[in-house]
Amino acid sequence: MSCNSSCNVTDGRKIFYDDATWVMTSSFIIFTMQSGFALLESGCVSRKSEVNVLMKNIVDMVFGGMSYWMFGYGMSYGTDYGSNPLFGVGHYFVDTDEVDMGYLYATYIFQLSFASTATTIVSGAVAERFHFIAYCVYSFLNTFVYCLPACWMWSDQGFLNRLGAVDIAGCCPVHLVGGASALVAALMVGPREGGRTAINSPTNAMLGMFILWWGWLGFNCGATFGVTGDKWKYASRSAITTINASIGGGLTSLLLSFIYFKGKILISNLINGILSALVAITAGCVLYNPWEAFVIGAVSSLLTNIAMGASLVDDPVDAIAVHLVGSICGMLAVGLLVEEDPMLMLSKGQAGLLQGGGFHLLGVQALTVLVVGVWSLVTTYLLLKAISCAIPLRMTLEDERVGADAVEHNIRHFTNVESRKLSRSSFGSLPFLSTYNEQT
Repeated sequence: MSCNSSCNVTDGRKIFYDDATWVMTSSFIIFTMQSGFALLESGCVSRKSEVNVLMKNIVDMVFGGMSYWMFGYGMSYGTDYGSNPLFGVGHYFVDTDEVDMGYLYATYIFQLSFASTATTIVSGAVAERFHFIAYCVYSFLNTFVYCLPACWMWSDQGFLNRLGAVDIAGCCPVHLVGGASALVAALMVGPREGGRTAINSPTNAMLGMFILWWGWLGFNCGATFGVTGDKWKYASRSAITTINASIGGGLTSLLLSFIYFKGKILISNLINGILSALVAITAGCVLYNPWEAFVIGAVSSLLTNIAMGASLVDDPVDAIAVHLVGSICGMLAVGLLVEEDPMLMLSKGQAGLLQGGGFHLLGVQALTVLVVGVWSLVTTYLLLKAISCAIPLRMTLEDERVGADAVEHNIRHFTNVESRKLSRSSFGSLPFLSTYNEQT
């Protein structure tokens, strides 16, 4: 193909080869968010379960990726047999010919990174008590919960898209779906024995937050779906709004923690305030002015901190508050603050209430939150209920006390004293393993 050629990708848009390169690069950055979630979650659970939460992040990609390749992408964007406002048909087991493969595959990888994130959100909320095999099955099937809202929001014929709903980077299909699903899952498996515990490794949790922060730039800037024409300008704007929102969220959390806890800065409040701000900005990241992004991040952080304090649900990483509250704030903020976008028409010719656009966009955004929220709550409940008929969702109390690492992965954590007491035979006969044991 020549440099000026273009090709249809999802929802009928055309991109150039350099746009596809931008999309793939963003996808690779988004993929690193799995590492961020894994570190954050491992830092928030007890040591006896930290490997288990890492394993769940791996299977999110393994099983979730397999189902998305098999049917998820097709149910969101397939057009082989026409299109309808509810689901796509075709592109199952994603493949294409040599002419179109670069564009289709780039798009597929980008959307896969979104789908895997929606499932990963749930893993933290049910950490330390969700049966690993049951979670593997859930990870495979949860693609269905994500892919239909993605179709409604982003495909040409999606009914929410045609109503005028605006969501640039997955605030609703990713974070609202993930947050609502996490709420249902956490309620169904119940709290951990002993309830909430202190953060096990603040260092891991903070490093995980930094990786997520980095990944969010790929999330939001990649949503411009290219850099040709005027798209690069929107990508630049998305970068500054993403950063400004996180600054607003972080500053708000610092102030709240300093005031409420009398000079003490709580790590969990700071981390989750920043993450909530990042969630909220995704809906309109390319459409806001920098000061608007700061305000959105601050408001989302404030409400998330309130929700964290009021929550009665055992959620080790506060994923429910971060993603559910943050996504609702983000979707409604679009209906209030977005200006009409004449360049790329990403606002679909609409403006928010405070920009003189009336109540229409705000109403559509609220309806979108309601529809996707109810869909996620109901389908997640039915899905987990069906899984529980074959596999227990929750570990036994005895297994929970021992720890998921030992029970499900044959990994036992020892104190230094216990390690010194172990015989060489416990580690096998390899010399370097025996030497390590003696020096522990």
